[in-house]
Amino acid sequence: MTSSFEFHTYPARLSDAERDKALSVLRDGVAMGRLSHDTFIRRMELALAARRLEELAALTADLPTESRLSRLVFGTVEAVSGFGVRLGRAWRAERLPKLLLPHPGAGHPLRIGRDPASGLRLSHETVSRVHAELSLQGGMWVLRDLGSTNGTTVNGRRVIGAAVVREGDQIGFGQMAFRLAAN
Repeated sequence: MTSSFEFHTYPARLSDAERDKALSVLRDGVAMGRLSHDTFIRRMELALAARRLEELAALTADLPTESRLSRLVFGTVEAVSGFGVRLGRAWRAERLPKLLLPHPGAGHPLRIGRDPASGLRLSHETVSRVHAELSLQGGMWVLRDLGSTNGTTVNGRRVIGAAVVREGDQIGFGQMAFRLAAN
């Protein structure tokens, strides 16, 4: 006969849900700036190799966990705040002056800048002398920044090189903004 102490017993395997919970806490720690990337990678490896709940708990002990209520409150605040920003942007967009797209048969790009020779002359100190150009290429309107100092934007994003634009887009040259409209 053998006694029970002769059999090796191993702790129960950790569930995937328990590991996922620990990994989620570690990911949140990185996102909040509480863990460096290297520390996160090392702790993630340890979490995947952990055999007991105590090992997982030790990996996340120094990181705060959010309750379900706080996640709900913060998520709601973020959603409402984002809605307010989008609403304000839409309100301002309708009030922007219109910039009519050139007639498609013009054949040459519309130069935009402070230079008197520009097709669209904007005399504002944030607009470069030769700021941007708008041209029709392959049936699409393309807005190209020409190395301006204060930048060209489309829908709030800075244009690096060129961007395809269409009617209704908000475009900016320095601090001057317009809404594109068709003839």
